[in-house]
Amino acid sequence: MGLLSSVLLLPLAPVRGVVWVSDRLIDAAEAELYDPGVIRARLAALNRALDDGEIDLAEFEREEERLLDLLERKPIAPGGGP
Repeated sequence: MGLLSSVLLLPLAPVRGVVWVSDRLIDAAEAELYDPGVIRARLAALNRALDDGEIDLAEFEREEERLLDLLERKPIAPGGGP
């Protein structure tokens, strides 16, 4: 980038910084969402909730299916591509 374009784009630096930070936050959230260890822990907690009577069988099956779908899903590559 040339000196002139750097000077002209300087006012946008805070916006680029916010976009960069938000991209890092999204990456971290997706990594945690699709982490098999986290999903397995949530499945274990779901089983305990069913055993303790905190949730009914229908709610358990819905949530279990959603978690198993997450566990089987391949994480999306950075940039949204396959």
